[in-house]
Amino acid sequence: MRLVSDGEMSADQAASELSLTTPPADLDFATLDHDRADRIGFPEVVYGLSKTPKDTAEIATRIYERAGVVLVTKSSEEAFELLKKSVPEVAWEDDSQAIWADRRGETEKRSIPGVTVVAAGTSDLPIAREAVLTATLMGCDVATINDIGVAGLHRLSHRMDELVSARVLVVVAGMEGALPSVIAGLVRAPVIALPTSVGYGASLGGVAALLAMLNSCAPGVSVVNIDNGFGAGYQAASIIGATWGRSEA
Repeated sequence: MRLVSDGEMSADQAASELSLTTPPADLDFATLDHDRADRIGFPEVVYGLSKTPKDTAEIATRIYERAGVVLVTKSSEEAFELLKKSVPEVAWEDDSQAIWADRRGETEKRSIPGVTVVAAGTSDLPIAREAVLTATLMGCDVATINDIGVAGLHRLSHRMDELVSARVLVVVAGMEGALPSVIAGLVRAPVIALPTSVGYGASLGGVAALLAMLNSCAPGVSVVNIDNGFGAGYQAASIIGATWGRSEA
């Protein structure tokens, strides 16, 4: 705005600078954003829940054709089978209910260490796996620690070397959601608290864990939404600078 007002740039030039370099790709039912990798570091990710398998497969195919990598979260085996017809190399991850494919060459891929995903219990593993897969596709070499929740806190002491060496931790927990606060009081790295919907009736589908994490007394804790493994993995990768696809990279 200052350049325009000072006469150093025309209004047409400013509009051109602000516009997308490539028009969004329209399907009959969706508008795809093929410039997202250049803008924010990773291509558009498909949220599979509530989409029909046919629509999911069509969107994912178009993204993969342009980006060479695609991730579909919260999806179904039916969508996977449809997508496999156009993308034979696509993979299905049963635990996280995720679909992904990656044909990028070795020169395009990264494997930056520093992200550790911690699951309080084995029931939290499906959501933890979504975080792992997301961060991995974004260029992280992800370490995992499973089943060290507060019901058996002595198990945590045996993994302290791994915890303190991480650059960022995603800590996944349901029930009362206490584990992120415990870990954040022991490490220097930022902790991304990921509440899950695991728990009995009063856990309210993860709301109890979410509120406990939001009210953490430990410093350095940030919180994503319930069962949002994708969001936690994306944030962790962003923190260590592993986002892929930036034009300056």
